[in-house]
Amino acid sequence: MNRFVFADPNRCIGCRTCEVACVLSHSEENSVTSIDPARFHPRLKLIKNAKVTTPVLCRQCEDAPCAQVCPNNAIVSEDNQIKVIQSRCIGCKTCVIACPYGAMNVVSEMVDNGAESALFKMKVPKAQALKCDLCSGSSTGPACVQVCPTNALQLIEAEDIEEITKKKREAAAESIAAVAAL
Repeated sequence: MNRFVFADPNRCIGCRTCEVACVLSHSEENSVTSIDPARFHPRLKLIKNAKVTTPVLCRQCEDAPCAQVCPNNAIVSEDNQIKVIQSRCIGCKTCVIACPYGAMNVVSEMVDNGAESALFKMKVPKAQALKCDLCSGSSTGPACVQVCPTNALQLIEAEDIEEITKKKREAAAESIAAVAAL
């Protein structure tokens, strides 16, 4: 079972600290002063409306619809999570359409074409599919979970699911037993 970050909308205050932490954890400089608004691409998105305030991020689906539809196999299941292999991504946005949570995003930025000769050097667009990668390069885990001031975000492991399910079943059994005793 894949682990994932769970967002509790009852605790979220909409501060966007999670988005900033996400961008910083995936930036090379890892400094607030280095954040360029044109390149502010968090791998989670805070949703605010009249009914709910909560971050939406990849649920690391077991059957991963995004991976199933990717024509280049750029999205794979590896190390108990769904990963994007950027070198394979062509920016077709099929994964964006397939994701049932709206957690996929494709961004494009201009990069050097890699030509050796100055005559042929130019900027070309490069697409990237972005989604939560659980801050896989960090030894301390997802940055959003670490910085959330209200603990609205938590990393859920397979054993956590089993414990939650066990508690719900016990509560349901107690409820049925109470009704039967009447």
